[in-house]
Amino acid sequence: MDHSLYSQSLYLSLPLMLFFGFHMLLGRTPEKKVFANYLLSRRLMGIALLILAANYSVHLFCAIRLKDVYATILMNLSTYFLCYWLFSAAMMTLLDNHYVTRRRFMVHTLMWIAFSSLACIVTLFSPSGVILSIGIFALASWLVIYGLFLSARLLRTYSRAIKMFENTHSDDIGSYVRWLSIFTYWAIGYGVSCGLLTFLPNEYVFIWVLSSIPFYIYLYCQYQNYILFYERVESALQEDIDMPDLTPADDKEETNTGGMPSYYADIEKRIGQWIANEGYRTQGLSLNDLSMLLCTNRTYLSDYIKNVYHVSFRDWITDLRIDYAKSLMKSQPNLMILEVSEASGFVSKSHFTRTFKAKEGCTPSQWRDQLN
Repeated sequence: MDHSLYSQSLYLSLPLMLFFGFHMLLGRTPEKKVFANYLLSRRLMGIALLILAANYSVHLFCAIRLKDVYATILMNLSTYFLCYWLFSAAMMTLLDNHYVTRRRFMVHTLMWIAFSSLACIVTLFSPSGVILSIGIFALASWLVIYGLFLSARLLRTYSRAIKMFENTHSDDIGSYVRWLSIFTYWAIGYGVSCGLLTFLPNEYVFIWVLSSIPFYIYLYCQYQNYILFYERVESALQEDIDMPDLTPADDKEETNTGGMPSYYADIEKRIGQWIANEGYRTQGLSLNDLSMLLCTNRTYLSDYIKNVYHVSFRDWITDLRIDYAKSLMKSQPNLMILEVSEASGFVSKSHFTRTFKAKEGCTPSQWRDQLN
C-alpha cells in the first residue's frame, strides 16, 4: 500500500466528517415546534457521520488495514450496517413524522448487534482461507440486501409524498424534497460501491476514502438548504394528516343519468363560478382551501377533478394559470414576464418560466415573440 497516499486521504476526509457530524448534531435550528422532526433527522444524520468518522480514525491512527485486512473489512461492514439504518431513519423522518418509534429502533439495533456479533465470530474463529472468505461474502450480501430494503422503503414513501403534493397543492412542493430521491439513488450506488471498495487491494484503498467526500458534501449542503423550505413542506404533510375524510360512512353514492355521482353537478356549478372569478390566481392554493371556498367535501372535490379533468390538482391549477398567462400576454404585450407571472398566481418568475416551458415547449418570452 502507498501508506502516504492512504494517510493523506484520511487526513483530508476525517476533518470534514467531524465538522459535518458535529454541526449536524449540535447546530441550532429555528426555535419553532414545526422543526422538531427536522432537528431529529439532522441529529440522526450527525450521529451517523460521527460513527463513520470514528471508523476513519481507527484506520488513520491504528493503521488497522496494515495489520489485518479481513478484520478491517468486517469492521467496515459492521459500521455501514449501523449507518445505513441511521441514514434511512433520518431521511424517513423528513417524510413521516412517526417513522422513528421505540419498537423500530430496537428491531434495527438488535439486527445490527446480530450482524456485528457474526462479524466478530467470523473474525475470531474462522481460519483464513475459504471459510473466512465465505463468511465475509455472506455478511457483505446481507449488508447489500439490507441497504436495498431500506432504500426501497424510503423511495416508496417519497413517491407517496410527491403524489399527495400533486393532488393537494397547486405549487410544486415536491421540488423541495426532490433532493431526497437524488440522495437515495446516490446512496444506493455509493453504499454498494463502498461495500465493494472496501475489498480493494491495499494500494487502491485510498479510492474508498476519497469517494466519500463529494457524497457527504452534497448531503451536508442539502440539509443546510432544506431548512429554508422545511416549514412549508412539513405544513403540507401535516395538513394532509390532520384533514380526515369527511365523507359520511353511511353515505350511499347516487349517480345521475350519465353514470356520474350526483354531487358532480353541484361541484361543476361551483367550480365554473370559481373559474369565472379567476380564483385560481391565488398563490399557494391547496385542495383544502378550495374545498372550503366551494363549501364542499375535500374528498368529493378531489374525486371530481381526477375523474372529470383526468389530471392532478396541481396540473389542473397550472393549466388554468398558463391559459390565463397566455391571454394576458396577448391582451397586454408590454407587460414584463415577472408581472405576468405574479398576476397568474405563480410563486416566482423562474417557476413560471420553467412550468410554461414544460407545458408549451418554449419560454413565455419566446411564445409571446411568436405572436408578432
